[in-house]
Amino acid sequence: MTEHDATAARSVADAATRTVRIDGADLAVRVVGPESRIPLVALIHLGANLDAWDPEVVDALAAERRVILLGYRGVGDSTGRVRDSFDDMAADAIAAIHALGLTRIDLLGLSMGGMVAQAIIQREPDLVRRAVLAGTGPAGGPALTRMTGVMVRGILRSVVLRRPTTSVLFFTRTPAGRTAASAYQERLARPRVDRERAVSPGVIRAQLRAVARWGAQAAPTVPAAVDRVLAFHGDADALVPVANVASLRTLFPDLEAVVVADAGHGVVSQDPTSTTERIRAFLRG
Repeated sequence: MTEHDATAARSVADAATRTVRIDGADLAVRVVGPESRIPLVALIHLGANLDAWDPEVVDALAAERRVILLGYRGVGDSTGRVRDSFDDMAADAIAAIHALGLTRIDLLGLSMGGMVAQAIIQREPDLVRRAVLAGTGPAGGPALTRMTGVMVRGILRSVVLRRPTTSVLFFTRTPAGRTAASAYQERLARPRVDRERAVSPGVIRAQLRAVARWGAQAAPTVPAAVDRVLAFHGDADALVPVANVASLRTLFPDLEAVVVADAGHGVVSQDPTSTTERIRAFLRG
């Protein structure tokens, strides 16, 4: 499959799951939106397959450009052994991007996807024009080595409360946070043409090891080579504390940061309309 011969859907709900072959594995891909000079490659958060993308976010971004949702090795319908380092995930993503016939892209990374996006920029800076990072931190970022504990406690709390884990971990406990969480879950439950295989506990363990390694690395001291970076962060993010925004400025001195009040780790889906409007304006530039 190449990006140019794929028939892109108008909505993520109608986007068939395809695969791109790289180094002994097939990575799952969904393509949405009209062909554009510079497509947006999107990388999802930890513990998620392509079904976890918020359809309102994807469809709004795909209204005026090609959006390519790219899976990770060993996750969902992607084959191969799951990776436990962001450098390896970045190598897979770069290989897939080139296999799709692309030489210049924009990047969107949610949480762990933002960490993989940073590794892509470090490995191949000429590939990326602009990047949008949400709820993420740089190597050596504040409290990233504690994510496993926070996540385990969130999972246990979700069991006690009988609520989806993402509602507990991604949104605040305030009325606004609960309303946003409910709307988010309703959007994720919308019918689509197919569904990927569920994410296994082994995938989550491997990805948490990758985060721990990333958090234990030395903080970057040399700015990354990329045109511009836009970052979103919730002021109440428990998984990746908002202090990581200041740390990202070391890597991206011209960072445009949007800190959203009363928002948690799911900051992009807290108010998808305003968030996607900001992202579209940023990418148009």
